[in-house]
Amino acid sequence: MYRREWLKRLSLLSIAGLSGCRGYQYGHVIKPEAANLVGSHEAGAEVFDPLVDEAVAKLLARQNTQPGDCPIGPDGQPMKKTICFIGIENKSSEDIGDFKDKLYNQIDSQILESQTFQPMSRRMVDAALHETRMRPDALMLPDNMRLFTAVLQREGAPIDYFLYAKLTSGTTKRNSSTQRDYELTLELTNVHTGYYDTVSSEIRKGYHKSAAGKIWNYNPLKR
Repeated sequence: MYRREWLKRLSLLSIAGLSGCRGYQYGHVIKPEAANLVGSHEAGAEVFDPLVDEAVAKLLARQNTQPGDCPIGPDGQPMKKTICFIGIENKSSEDIGDFKDKLYNQIDSQILESQTFQPMSRRMVDAALHETRMRPDALMLPDNMRLFTAVLQREGAPIDYFLYAKLTSGTTKRNSSTQRDYELTLELTNVHTGYYDTVSSEIRKGYHKSAAGKIWNYNPLKR
């Protein structure tokens, strides 16, 4: 009798877990080595994390080959380049929501860990933007750049570079399937010379009404 009742309850729990109950949600901690969840309708960590990793790695590798650009300290040794990371501009077709701040923190942290650059405090950057009443995209005008850097220097924070990040996307549609190409571009501008450098990373992602859409559109045998 007890066994029959136990099996009945187990069956009900299994059905509830498979079908889902109103107000019921299951959560679990994801292990670091586990793959990211792949978004079904828009980009998520599976797209943004590798985009940041690749773009920052390219930026650091390219700058490390230009040691002559480093300011020289009182001891005659090259100093870290001071970077003012202005922010991320989302020009993609998707609203990235809370990922915008996460991307900023990821880029900023990886630059700081490189030991090549010295990022400036985001709070200080935001305070300078507020004081000058400028939008980030207006800082590339020479007069605005001089005013903005003067405010930071007055606060004891001289800078060598401006860093912008821009996220874009391109969409290709084929019947009920969609391919979206995501690109993250980092633009580094030397405030002393005006010279700028850009690097980018790209990831393509397919969206389909069913798993068969992936097989049909991306079958290597069809090429």
